[in-house]
Amino acid sequence: MFQATVERLSGPDFADPLVITGNDFRFIVTEQLEEQGVFGASLLIEPEGRNTAPAVLAAALWLEKINPNALMLLLPSDHVIPDSHAFCNSVAEGVNSATDGELLTFGIKPDRAETGYGWLELVPDSNDVPIKLAGFKEKPDHANAQAMLASGTHLWNAGIFLFSVPAILEAFDQHCPSMLEPVTQAVELSKPDLNFVRLDEKSWSQVESISIDYAIMERADNLSVIPFNGRWSDLGGWDAVWREANQDERGVALNGHATAIDCDNTLLRSENDGQELVGLGLKDTIVVSMADAVLVADKSRAQDVKDVVSVLGTKSAKQAYQFPRDHRPWGWFETLALSERFQVKQIVVKPGGILSLQSHVHRSEHWIVVSGTARVTIDDKQQLVSENQSVYIPLGATHRMENPGKLPMVLIEVQTGAYLGEDDIVRYEDAYSRE
Repeated sequence: MFQATVERLSGPDFADPLVITGNDFRFIVTEQLEEQGVFGASLLIEPEGRNTAPAVLAAALWLEKINPNALMLLLPSDHVIPDSHAFCNSVAEGVNSATDGELLTFGIKPDRAETGYGWLELVPDSNDVPIKLAGFKEKPDHANAQAMLASGTHLWNAGIFLFSVPAILEAFDQHCPSMLEPVTQAVELSKPDLNFVRLDEKSWSQVESISIDYAIMERADNLSVIPFNGRWSDLGGWDAVWREANQDERGVALNGHATAIDCDNTLLRSENDGQELVGLGLKDTIVVSMADAVLVADKSRAQDVKDVVSVLGTKSAKQAYQFPRDHRPWGWFETLALSERFQVKQIVVKPGGILSLQSHVHRSEHWIVVSGTARVTIDDKQQLVSENQSVYIPLGATHRMENPGKLPMVLIEVQTGAYLGEDDIVRYEDAYSRE
């Protein structure tokens, strides 16, 4: 959908693609954009997540330097919109209003009293498109959601927005002026890093964490909505994933190595190839099994998963802030086994990928190539290591590996030593200019 939208909406009115993401997602985002045929997009890296209002403001300030009168189409990354043609037609209906200074959102006809979405109150008996908004209510309680559903005069807020750079900057100046100075500093003091731009960490830490809905949309009086009648889901919770998944006659959705026995309206999702997930007699339940954590939740509590992350954070559990798979510019790795004095990793290097020339103070390593061929440098010696071959890197030796082939190279790394942290790296050369 992103590629189709970019192609349909490219032109002088719209800004070029701009992506704002976090540090842990930067290489995944790059790969996904390239898979969709989108090259050369600007990528801003947030030092930490501060919700959507600061991100939108940073994007607007960045675009102001490049195309100060451009239109911005704000698209969250996790939405499902199967009919991209119909969506682009809806966007086109709002171009004139956005150019004239309106802040536009896209509305979805509700089919349930959803408390996880914002709701849009329409001006009665309006036949215009876009439709003027009488009000905006972000994530109501269940009673209010039921009342708005029954009224027939409300739409869900899709969280997709269309406005001009000047209009949204004026909105921040009027409704959230305290955010302007720190975000402006974060943009002005930003630094390039590979093909990314890192917003200034110190300035960004002073920014209030608040959504664009609360900061601007609930306060603005120049709001309009474009109804979108196509299928849409924001995939904002595991219940949304269940609704979008293929379900059997009892409402059971399975993914991966999962088996359901006498279950109803349940999602069983296994992300671990070596583990079979079995549900027995479950009803209205979500179970997601990953290599490092398992979530079991009542489906009605799917919107509260963020509270789980907070609780894990108070326990200093690494699952609250660390992904099992670590993506790098050359590929990715994940830990298969970890103990006090050894660690086993799977490492996948993309064709042409090359790790930094480095050494370690506290550990030695064994590399076993599983698939493909690795070009390995150890001190002043270089060699090719093919499938089922291995090589030993002594503690303190200068070394690197690269993939000279045309297919991904897979190897198993066994580390042994007194300290196995990722910060035990002394870099001498790096193709990606990392420090």
